[in-house]
Amino acid sequence: MRPEAGGPRFTGPRFTALRFTGLQRLLHWLMAICVLAMLFIGIFMVSTVRPDYVPLVALHKTLGVTIFFLVLIRIVVRSISGTPPLPADLPPMMRLGAHLSHYALYALMIAMPLIGYAMLSTAAYPVVLWGNIRLPALLPQSDQLHTLLWAAHRWLALAFFALILLHFAAALFHALVRRDGVFQSMASFGRRRPAAPAE
Repeated sequence: MRPEAGGPRFTGPRFTALRFTGLQRLLHWLMAICVLAMLFIGIFMVSTVRPDYVPLVALHKTLGVTIFFLVLIRIVVRSISGTPPLPADLPPMMRLGAHLSHYALYALMIAMPLIGYAMLSTAAYPVVLWGNIRLPALLPQSDQLHTLLWAAHRWLALAFFALILLHFAAALFHALVRRDGVFQSMASFGRRRPAAPAE
């Protein structure tokens, strides 16, 4: 049962916070920084032949693996802590779009590092992280497979960037237009109060 206009009334013992937990918000903003850094580093990588190309590649690989493990942690935390309910008056198509876009973001944050790892393996490039941690090859060397994975990595990166822009636009829409608390649920401010679980 949802709160009535005169005040919150709940019939069950379970309550859902209107904000994500502190750990969820920390993971979200940390991953946002890592993802944006990785995307822009990737853009610089493909558009430069300067000597800083090699350290950019090393940083790009490290960020990719970091994001991969962070998203796995985030999925576990999300399954344990749950998520705040979307506003009851949110149109069905917007509700569906919110769910699908989040699933797509999670899928890409898992797929992109794995595809990049496989792509480097097929080109016999070593994957060295944090200075001296060398990962084993994921796939055998293959020029044909490397070309295919490189193209997949590139096009998925463009789709990822488009989804991030859409996510940012949706956040601004909820914060400035609807003002329905969705943005505040992931921001570091806003009141924390109980709400009835979504029906």
